[in-house]
Amino acid sequence: MGQMATNNGIPSAGENKGPEKKIRAGGVTATVWKNDRQRATGETFSYHTISLDRSYKDQTGNWKTASSMRLQDLPKAALVLNEAFRYLSLSGTGSEEVVVE
Repeated sequence: MGQMATNNGIPSAGENKGPEKKIRAGGVTATVWKNDRQRATGETFSYHTISLDRSYKDQTGNWKTASSMRLQDLPKAALVLNEAFRYLSLSGTGSEEVVVE
């Protein structure tokens, strides 16, 4: 595989680095993503986003994901989101704005 394009060592917007951490409770997962960007001034900065999804099997038995939650998923969603917040806070990134997608 070839190398991905970078801008001064900062991954380009199209580069997929993979998740920093996944936190699961049953079929509900919070995924922590680290995003590195460069301002027009050349200054680089990082921020984190968190995606939340639910895994389920469709009628044919294939695994799918959805961003919608059922009532019984809400306690698990709260748990994984709380753990994502805890992870980011304890890893020293708590001073940044945490964005939930």
